[in-house]
Amino acid sequence: MPEALRSFLRAPDTGRRLARCVTGLVLCGVGFSLLVQADLGLDPWDVFHQGVSDRTGLPIGVVAIITGFVLLLVWIPLRERPGVGTILNAVLIGSVMDLVLPRLPEPGGAVQEWSMLLGGIAVAGVGVGLYIGAGLGPGPRDGIMTGVARRWGSVRLVRTGIELGALAVG
Repeated sequence: MPEALRSFLRAPDTGRRLARCVTGLVLCGVGFSLLVQADLGLDPWDVFHQGVSDRTGLPIGVVAIITGFVLLLVWIPLRERPGVGTILNAVLIGSVMDLVLPRLPEPGGAVQEWSMLLGGIAVAGVGVGLYIGAGLGPGPRDGIMTGVARRWGSVRLVRTGIELGALAVG
């Protein structure tokens, strides 16, 4: 077992941080599901996930999981190091989306659509805060951004370029 993993498992706050990370990722999955169901617009990566889902017939969560692991392969030449939270991010958000989406009601009008949209943003925002606050590693998409920015430009420009690319492909 690598020393970094041994040290992580021995740390006194490991359980708390892990619980915080998992709770945050589950909330992200619920929040993103609400955004998809509201059908009023998505963040660039979920536009990508939904576009691939529509073309392939794969559920959006499965597409998010596959995308996360493919992006982790790009980490190799960037020499990024995933954390426990990175792997959990790649698996949990998409899994939760595929569990939650079929159980959400169809919005019956503009009030329900906007309620789902605003609720989804709020729930995902809390989830992101918990996940990042746990400090167990960046998500697959964020690791690409920081790895590229460290070598070739500002975070702002790299993030914008990556997000616009995901949006355009989606």
